[in-house]
Amino acid sequence: MNSSSGLPRSFRLLVTGGGTGGHTYPALTAIRTLHSRLADAGSTLDVLWIGTAEGLEARVAPAEGIAFKTVATGKVRRSANPLKMLSASNVKDMARVPLGVAQARAIVSDFQPDVVLATGGYVAVPAGLAARLCRRPLVLHEQTVRLGLANRKLASSATRVAVSSESSLALLPADVRERAVVTGNPVRPEVLAGQADKAVEALSLYGFDRRLPTVYVTGGAQGAQQINGVVGEVLPWLLAHANVVHQCGPANVDELRSAAAGLDPVLAGRYHLTGFLGPELPDVLALADVVVSRSGAGTLAELTALGKPAVFIPLATSAGNEQAHNARHLADAGAALALLADVSGPALQSAVGPLLTDPARRAAMAERARTYGRPDAADRLVDVLLSAASS
Repeated sequence: MNSSSGLPRSFRLLVTGGGTGGHTYPALTAIRTLHSRLADAGSTLDVLWIGTAEGLEARVAPAEGIAFKTVATGKVRRSANPLKMLSASNVKDMARVPLGVAQARAIVSDFQPDVVLATGGYVAVPAGLAARLCRRPLVLHEQTVRLGLANRKLASSATRVAVSSESSLALLPADVRERAVVTGNPVRPEVLAGQADKAVEALSLYGFDRRLPTVYVTGGAQGAQQINGVVGEVLPWLLAHANVVHQCGPANVDELRSAAAGLDPVLAGRYHLTGFLGPELPDVLALADVVVSRSGAGTLAELTALGKPAVFIPLATSAGNEQAHNARHLADAGAALALLADVSGPALQSAVGPLLTDPARRAAMAERARTYGRPDAADRLVDVLLSAASS
């Protein structure tokens, strides 16, 4: 141990999970936070990530200088019809899980981690089971309100279960609840450090009327046809009441630019259309008074940490209908609005209109959203990892 800090002189962390950004980036943020804390104490961190060759983690981990290994795994294709769950594809993939567990067990046995962090995604199951077989502490992190499928399978093996919301506790089995702790969902520090004026400069938003609120519309990195279509239905009305930064996805820029060509020049000056936002994103979030977006776990974590009023349009095909549950969770608390049954231009206008015309209503929703935010989630999760390793 490092006697001056109570931290070990070296720490070995095995991370598993990924497939999407929702599982990958919380893990990456936790790794960076743990590395920083250990470095400040004069300690070292050795990390190994187990993922799939096709998942986002296969690009993110090596780019971060993190050792990366793959194991065989199986993806469950869900269906409301139990008979369809017994599809040939599911049976074939599930047959790969024992091989993946054996491969992961060999990796865990060789690496001898102080703790294993599993953040979800089907690749987490073999490594999580291997942690139990090798008697290594296992910490699960769940980003959504309800435990995802992988974490449900691993919950009985976990040393600790870190959840993102107080509301999740009541949904856990009693024996799992005893090992659960609310950490929140780690948010990248740079997201919390944006500056509105930098967004104006970086994106040349000189036609914006700063006396009006600004709406940030996003469907994620690839955009969302549904959100683009709904916003397009009411765009002239929206621009009469607000400035708009619309991140529409690279494949959709030309079509939307053509649709916006007939706008009144004054309104057109308040509309910034872009396929993708990179390093400017934190500054755009700082500029935004209202956000229209999907309701993935990472998005919720960022917007609540920032205290941003939002109108959520959940992705209907998200696994386990998680995005609808996420959106409803905040909407029921008055911390956001959600378009669930009626996803249309008029529905969006009815939802966002009062937020644009009533600053007090925006401020009240922002305050309620902020009560669900945990900007210190990464530090909380690191506390759990260190505690689990030393228990």
